[in-house]
Amino acid sequence: MSEKAKNALAIYKSVEGKEEGVGDWLEIDQDRINMFADATLDHQFIHIDPEKSAQLSPYKVTIAHGFLTLSLIVHLGESVKPLKPEALEGVFMGVNYGLDKVRFPAPVPVNSRVRASHRFLLAELKGDNTVQVKREVTIEIEGGNKPVCVAESLIRYMYSD
Repeated sequence: MSEKAKNALAIYKSVEGKEEGVGDWLEIDQDRINMFADATLDHQFIHIDPEKSAQLSPYKVTIAHGFLTLSLIVHLGESVKPLKPEALEGVFMGVNYGLDKVRFPAPVPVNSRVRASHRFLLAELKGDNTVQVKREVTIEIEGGNKPVCVAESLIRYMYSD
């Protein structure tokens, strides 16, 4: 087993269940929503048509796709400072391994600002040089009373010898 992976696992185990912090705000404007609609071929009016949304949508404005919000987990998480940055010493690659328990409890209206917070859930050894970490990522909207996305993110870190 890689000594760096072994050390990282011990460090990660010490922070299981702890809050890691809150990241920076990001505005979700109509251009970003439209680009996501084009990329995913999801052109439902509640995302791209402000006039029709004003008439027919319960939100009265366009809203971001739930999957747009979800896709921002990595970017929003970059500004959350890890509790123990020394656990990343020796990492030569990190891989997004997937997600568990994804939910979208509230919409993201156009021109809203969102940010992510992390809670470290679990660390597991997945090979001689690989540690998988699970974090609960909560994305909130500025001024909102419910999160807009809650997901468990799985990342695999590969360590050098």
